[in-house]
Amino acid sequence: MRFIVFGHATQDTEAGVMPTAEELEKMGRFMEELVKAGVFVAGEGLMPSSKGARIRFGSAGKTSVTDGPFPETKELIAGFSIIQAPSLAEAVAWMRRAPTPEGGSLEIRQLFSDQDFATVDPSGELRERDAKLRERANEQHGKS
Repeated sequence: MRFIVFGHATQDTEAGVMPTAEELEKMGRFMEELVKAGVFVAGEGLMPSSKGARIRFGSAGKTSVTDGPFPETKELIAGFSIIQAPSLAEAVAWMRRAPTPEGGSLEIRQLFSDQDFATVDPSGELRERDAKLRERANEQHGKS
C-alpha cells in the first residue's frame, strides 16, 4: 500500500524560515532509513503559501483565484512524502519516528491503487489509459 504523508505548516514554515543544518541532518538520516528499508517513494518540501494561489470552483464553471498567503497555518501543508508500507499501522510506526518539531503534526492518507477502481471500470479501459498517461508523463520528466 502507498501512503501520502503531509507535514503541516507552522508559523516558521509560512514565514519562509529555512530549517537549520542540524534539522536537515536529522531529516537526512531519517530519509536514509526509509530508503534502506524500501519504504520511501518520493517527497518534497513546499514553499510558503505566500508564493502560491488557491482556485475555487463555483457553479456554471466559474472559478476564483486567491493569491497567498493564506491565514490559517493549521490548514496548510509544508511538505509531503509518499511511502510504501503493508498497512496503515506500519506507516504510522515509521512516521512516529520522523524528526518533526515539537507541536508539529503529520497526516497519513492511503493512496488509491488502480485496483480500487475496478468496480467503476470493469473493462480496465480507463485504468489502462491512465497507466499510459502516467508512463508518458514520466518519460517527459526523465523518470523511469
